Amino acid sequence: QVQLVESGGGLVQAGGSLRLSCAASGRSFSGYAMGWFRQAPGKEREFVAAVSWSGANTGYADSVKGRLTISRDNTKNTMYLQMNSLKPEDTAIYYCAADWTYFSGSTYYSVKDEEYDYWGQGTQVTVSA
Repeated sequence: QVQLVESGGGLVQAGGSLRLSCAASGRSFSGYAMGWFRQAPGKEREFVAAVSWSGANTGYADSVKGRLTISRDNTKNTMYLQMNSLKPEDTAIYYCAADWTYFSGSTYYSVKDEEYDYWGQGTQVTVSA
């Protein structure tokens, strides 16, 4: 069992920055690809970014490329999402998720939320104009 806890959300003006963190506990953190997803009011949950279990590969939704950066520190069992140049359209609840992918390879990750095994409780990000 893996437990995930997000933190770092809050209110920021357009153009500002936030750094979200996701702390993991339980089984080996390094065996899981990790992803960030978000859900805005009235919309479906959407993929934001993901990183393979080794940290060797990352991927981003087109809407956040160049502005958001995903990273992980396996020695601290923590994943991060550095959010820069934020826009009001980024307002959403942000969730971290873990996908057991150890045997899929060190560069693998998924962009589909249904493939992830564990989820955090979410943290609210609000970007004002």
